[in-house]
This record gives sequence, structure tokens and C-alpha cells, in this order.
Amino acid sequence: MKIFKRNAIIITVILFVCVAVYLNWSYNRPPVTEDDSQAALDAQDGSSSLFFDEASGPLEGGEEEVLSPETQAANNYFASVRLTRQQARDSAINTLREASELATASQTAKDEAIAAITVMAGYTVSEAEMEALIMAKGFKDCVVFLDDSSVIVTVPAPSEGLSESAVARITDIVLSETGLSTEQLKIIEVK
Repeated sequence: MKIFKRNAIIITVILFVCVAVYLNWSYNRPPVTEDDSQAALDAQDGSSSLFFDEASGPLEGGEEEVLSPETQAANNYFASVRLTRQQARDSAINTLREASELATASQTAKDEAIAAITVMAGYTVSEAEMEALIMAKGFKDCVVFLDDSSVIVTVPAPSEGLSESAVARITDIVLSETGLSTEQLKIIEVK
């Protein structure tokens, strides 16, 4: 009976996290209009780089960097995904915290809730570290999703796709940080 209760709590928490992620994604997604699609096509000239150019310094003379609609959309995507991920984790942690603080909860359930909170905190730290390392290798942005059996890395991709060396850099970072295999890694190119 204890195993059933534990599994029911875990499944319920996972379900709430999935629902929260979906709702945040669907409500925060801006509607795409025909004008937006045409502007994105017009701006697509292939000259935008999604990697840092180490040779170029900061903008001089008060110049402002003008972002193309594609770059703005990619920036919005990554910010939105990070926010959604954090809100879903916060919701799950609050649910687990409430479950661990219930007077009627068994000590086993409380311990499992605390262990799940600790695991989520570890995932958050590991994701942030991998994101920082990937951006240090030249990517303008990325988002990492980590769980016990897989890693998903989303990065902005040039129109011709990620090069083999870019994939190798990401793979090297993720495998060294997580100890997972290449079969457990998925790299998604955001265009």
C-alpha cells in the first residue's frame, strides 16, 4: 500500500509539472501573424551569426545592436522556455514541500518528498552549469533540460544547421558534466 501511495504521489506531481509546462507554453506563446511570417522571411539573408565573433569587440560610439526578427524570436523563445521550466519546477517543489509538511504524511513520504526536492535542485544547478559552459564555447544562448536518464539541449542554429564541431562541443560538455551516454543526449536546433 505504501508503494502505491508513493507512486501515486510521484505520478501526480509529474502530471502537475507537465500540465504547468504546457499551460505556460500555450499562454505565453505570441500569436504568429502573416506580417510576422513575411518579416521573418524578408530578414532571412543568411548573414546573421549565431555564434560569438571573438574578434569583434563591444559596440563603439553608443551604437546599438539591431536584432533581426529571427534573433528576437529566438531570444524570446529561450527566455520563455527558461521561465516556463522554472515555474514548473517551483510548482512541483511547492507541491512536494506541502506533501512533506502534512501532519498526516508518513515519515517515508516526507523523506521521499525531500529527496525529490533535492534531486530537482541538483538538476537546476547542473542545467545552469551546462548552459554557462555551452555559451562559453561560443553559442549565444541555450537551454538544457536534465533528468536522471536523458539530457535535451536546445541551441540556436544557423540556417545550414549545426556543424559537426558545434555538436561535438555540446556533446563533450554534456557528457563530461553528467556521465550519461551519447544515446541519452538530444540536441535540438532552434531556428
